[in-house]
Amino acid sequence: MYEAFIAAFIALFVIVDPIGIAPVFAGLTQGTSKGHKRKMAIKGVVVATVIMVFFAFAGKPFLNALGISMDALRVAGGLMLFIIALEMVMEKRTERKQETADKLDEYFEDISVFPIALPLLAGPGGIATIMLSMTPYEGQYTHQAMVLLALGVVMIMTLMTFLMAGKVMELLGPSVNAVLTRVLGIILAALAAQYVLDGIYGTFIGPA
Repeated sequence: MYEAFIAAFIALFVIVDPIGIAPVFAGLTQGTSKGHKRKMAIKGVVVATVIMVFFAFAGKPFLNALGISMDALRVAGGLMLFIIALEMVMEKRTERKQETADKLDEYFEDISVFPIALPLLAGPGGIATIMLSMTPYEGQYTHQAMVLLALGVVMIMTLMTFLMAGKVMELLGPSVNAVLTRVLGIILAALAAQYVLDGIYGTFIGPA
């Protein structure tokens, strides 16, 4: 039971990246009041959580309707997460997120749904991760509850880093943040490789 929580927490923490997303949120809300920042943080995290929970339960039926197997999702999701991991190791993901923030900041006052909830928090990688974390425990409600608990913990941590974005960046500094991002990228790469291997195994041999 607890292994479901640990595996889901690690995967979601790495892909959502509460610490790495803090400077992006700070950039998007720069120059606004504390009340506005708090509102955007809470709304963005709530919307992202609702989206992730929806796909946690409705994702598999949706894929079945399209004729897409879970093994295909494992391979595709694993490859996608591996690309994200490479970007993290090469420190490209944070730069890309910041570029997105810079481009959208001048056009959007309410940035809670877009781009905070979608695609920065509940993007393709996050959706694939929550679906892959839930599918091994179909019918095992206690294990599924552990996965959802892991999602809740990660989202609460994300909300906290949003609310304390300025202090977090001052505390960590660019050097520590860069090292942490690379370490998390390596962990994500290993998880992504396992997803791909499980998908290939399930396709050609049997259930992983």
